[in-house]
Amino acid sequence: MAQDNKKQVEQITDMEVDFTQWYTDVCTKAELIDYTSVKGMFIYRPYGYAIWENIQHELDKRFKATGHTNVAMPMLIPESLLQKEKDHVEGFAPECAWVTHGGSEKLEERLCVRPTSETVFCDHWSHIVHSWRDLPLLYNQWCSVLRWEKTSRPFLRHREFLWQEGHTLHATAEEAIAETEQMLEVYADVCENVLAMPVVRGLKTDKEKFAGAERTYTIECMMHDKKALQSGTSHFFGDGFAKAFGIAFADKNNQLTTPHETSWGASTRIIGGIIMTHGDNRGLVLPPRVAPIQVIVIPVAQHKEGVLEANRAVMDKLTAAGFRVKMDDSDKAPGWKFAEYEMKGVPLRLELGPKDMEKNQCVLVRRDSGEKVFVSLDGIEETVARMLDDIHDGLFQKAKKNLEENTFPAFSLAEAKAIQEEKGGFIKTMWCGGLECELKMKEEAGMTSRCIPLKQEHLGDTCAICGKPAQKMIYWGVAY
Repeated sequence: MAQDNKKQVEQITDMEVDFTQWYTDVCTKAELIDYTSVKGMFIYRPYGYAIWENIQHELDKRFKATGHTNVAMPMLIPESLLQKEKDHVEGFAPECAWVTHGGSEKLEERLCVRPTSETVFCDHWSHIVHSWRDLPLLYNQWCSVLRWEKTSRPFLRHREFLWQEGHTLHATAEEAIAETEQMLEVYADVCENVLAMPVVRGLKTDKEKFAGAERTYTIECMMHDKKALQSGTSHFFGDGFAKAFGIAFADKNNQLTTPHETSWGASTRIIGGIIMTHGDNRGLVLPPRVAPIQVIVIPVAQHKEGVLEANRAVMDKLTAAGFRVKMDDSDKAPGWKFAEYEMKGVPLRLELGPKDMEKNQCVLVRRDSGEKVFVSLDGIEETVARMLDDIHDGLFQKAKKNLEENTFPAFSLAEAKAIQEEKGGFIKTMWCGGLECELKMKEEAGMTSRCIPLKQEHLGDTCAICGKPAQKMIYWGVAY
């Protein structure tokens, strides 16, 4: 490794030494994010925001394909509106930030800076829903929300963060449940087929479900350090919100009926998931389908005649084929350039110099494996497409192996605790469904329930914690 390349890499801590510091180093050295003078509020730098834009694009086209329409709701919510749904406001009360003054005048009523928007949507729907013909309403909004978190970490826990929140209203519970399950699958599809992150699909326990929800569906991902990251949730609210806000419609029999509601959301914390799922000690490793730069073109001996022109021609050809490509023709040393784009996780590096030009070839270097191959410039578009797909598949299989090899069955609380202390990962047990056992697992083994997986396994007939008859198999883990 060139000396300047080595120096660049040494700027980050090895994940085996200090995973938390490694993560923070990657966030800042890869130029994804920066701190501000307000605790818990971060700047999304252009490269970090570009990743979010690509995720947003993948989600948004799926939302629209399933019939959803984007809207924009106000960011301020009157306190009286929040109070209409007690479970909801009690769930978020500790995290609410309040506006008490407008200019120099004290407001007659406090306004909450939205932590989420169920109440605003319900207030709106109470004005516009009258007949079964008005349903379903399939809305989504892209926005930021504010939750006054006590602790913060880049992407994983912000006071203000970017997300999307879908809100839908349906004539029947069956339709609303189908919507909730459909949107969970949309999240799983993006995680697995775009972000190369395998997921466990499941239901949250009553203790862990969203405030005001009857059911919360979740996808859980395992990070490189074997901790869990909740990566998308979808909630079935039943008719609780609708009743609280007086939403009713005349059904096909002209009977006054209460509709059923859902909401679902995914946020920029998924970028933290990408970092912790795929990153390594050289920095970020990006899945090709969301990488802002899919191919970085590095001219070799660029001072020689025709080299820059040849590299630019390859870049233009790849760009015309639909790839996101950048050429670095700066005066930095090649080793420095290599390290910089390795740190940024660019999936493919293309090197082209005078000797390559003579042979009508270039060098392609994979970020994930470091594999270097010489390929013909003829058909370079097809070669790059194939290699990017191979990188996605390789990242997914590596992450899937991490998930499968670090998911363990346990048949007692003592065994679950021992496995977590020795190996970490997800622990699956049978569970009676009781809150007491859920609390006991957290108190004695340090694990929270991650989800009741939709794909159930029968590990026995009794609860691993209390020995009573079991109802479900459940996943436990330490989570971000």
